[in-house]
Amino acid sequence: MSLVELIAQADERGLAVSGLACLDRCVPLLGGDDDVLRPLWASLTDGEEWGERLATARSALDTAEVDDDEACVLARRMLGAAPLVLPHSRESLARTPEAAQLREWADACSVAALQIHRMLDAKDDGDQSVTARREGSTDAMSPLVAAELRRQITILELLSVHGTSGLRKALDVSTEGRRVLRAVVSRRARGRV
Repeated sequence: MSLVELIAQADERGLAVSGLACLDRCVPLLGGDDDVLRPLWASLTDGEEWGERLATARSALDTAEVDDDEACVLARRMLGAAPLVLPHSRESLARTPEAAQLREWADACSVAALQIHRMLDAKDDGDQSVTARREGSTDAMSPLVAAELRRQITILELLSVHGTSGLRKALDVSTEGRRVLRAVVSRRARGRV
């Protein structure tokens, strides 16, 4: 199943985790430490204080010094567009403005994270668009983009199969991706000096 199909079928928890995981992997671009979004992950488990925890994360990341390049701008947009309220039931996912905003945010985070990985990859990603990648076209993918696409798919599959018990594994997948991107960002910074 393609990433686009997985996002279309995801429930509210899957969408929230998908969007948060994409943002979490891009935290190195925002100058944040590895634990800055941890309280938001906890909100997905306990269902509490998402809005307050999001405001705290935004505040912490707003004070960090970051570049104004396109990858950093995309990461900032992901953070800025995160919904302040999460829907809490499958029924609400189809009927509330919060549900529509959550689906839109998760989809936009997916696109932005793939674009960021494409920009930062030293190897050319071929002539396929990010949209084509999300729809299943994997010909001549660059390693960084291929790994990000796999992570996004894996996280949605984990949640669709395991529900809440898949959150820990989803966090582990995201943490691995953050480490990879942090190394890429560090190499890139050293190259500029």
